[in-house]
Amino acid sequence: MSASQNWIDRGLNRVATTYGRYPLVAASGEGCWLTDVDGKRYLDFLAGVAVNNLGHCHPRVVEALQRQAETLLHCSNFYHIPQQIELAEKLCAHSFGDRVFFCNSGAEANEAAIKLARKYSVEQHGERRTDVITALSSFHGRTLGGISATGQDKVRLGFGPVVPGFHYVPFNDIAALKQAITPQTCAIMLEPVQGEGGVNIPSPGYLRAVRELCDAHDLLLIFDEVQVGCGRTGSLFAYQQEDVEPDLMTLAKALAGGPPIGAMICREQHAGALGPGTHGSTFGGNPLMTATALAAMDVYLQGDVLNNCREMGQYLLNQLDALKSRYNFIADVRGRGLILGLELTIEGGEIVKTALQRGLLINCTVGKVLRFVPPLTVTKEEIDQMLEILTGIFDEYQEQT
Repeated sequence: MSASQNWIDRGLNRVATTYGRYPLVAASGEGCWLTDVDGKRYLDFLAGVAVNNLGHCHPRVVEALQRQAETLLHCSNFYHIPQQIELAEKLCAHSFGDRVFFCNSGAEANEAAIKLARKYSVEQHGERRTDVITALSSFHGRTLGGISATGQDKVRLGFGPVVPGFHYVPFNDIAALKQAITPQTCAIMLEPVQGEGGVNIPSPGYLRAVRELCDAHDLLLIFDEVQVGCGRTGSLFAYQQEDVEPDLMTLAKALAGGPPIGAMICREQHAGALGPGTHGSTFGGNPLMTATALAAMDVYLQGDVLNNCREMGQYLLNQLDALKSRYNFIADVRGRGLILGLELTIEGGEIVKTALQRGLLINCTVGKVLRFVPPLTVTKEEIDQMLEILTGIFDEYQEQT
């Protein structure tokens, strides 16, 4: 029995079955490469689902984590934490925000944003103004609040009754959004680019029109940048490419370059709605995670990673787009920076399994969209290696059609 199979069998006996896991047992990683316990290497174009934006085990991230672990792992939020304060200052200095609430994940960051929006609205407009509009095909996390905000029926199946007050409209449809606003609406919550929904890119001007609607109706605009923040689209935050600022923004995934941390950034005028005792997180913003995130932020802000993201993202987009005329089962190619989707007319699940067997990690979302979210440090040579594997698989599928 291989080392991988031994671990898989043990996991099947004891670990909760909440994931449909592939037969890969990870052991180590470096840059764009993941190695399993049997020594097989994989070219990783999933990057922990857009978590390892700096690649696996970036030296600056590892060094910061080790250094802080020798000094102080955890301290209660009853006290002031210097690393947390520094990270909040840095996030605010490079965004629209004035204050930051720290937590452990994207779902928790979204919960904080929803709670703040509702409480602020109740204080300003009365207790009935608590509804939130989100988009169909959106994804905002797996908590009860997260699935209630998510515009996909499948994630709520079997978990009802969900949290009331959420309404869904088609993404990128300003007329539908305008029609959905009622006197009970308090906020609009959107991903600037939908990731789990199929890498859906908004039309030029859409997010600005949403901002104008929020201003006209005194609504809070929440941008969920859990997947597309921290450089993924080629700018530090995705909203910066649209010249539109939200009132609240959520981050997680790549904020610390791998270790778990979440953040909700807000404006001063709204922050007071979450006063002492209204919200919290035991581990949120602890010294270990915030020290690591500070190191990751420094790497993002140096600019080389963002430049590479834009350059390699355009190269990969062009290469994928060129495949459309070659393979009759490719319907569309879209993306921004290094979050790209290749939409198929066939199911993509078997392609992902075959890619895994051949040493390539990608995934498929909404059934037919292959999603590519490699580390932002990916090289042209690594993209070419990925394309060689992918086109080899596509050639076989073309022969079958």
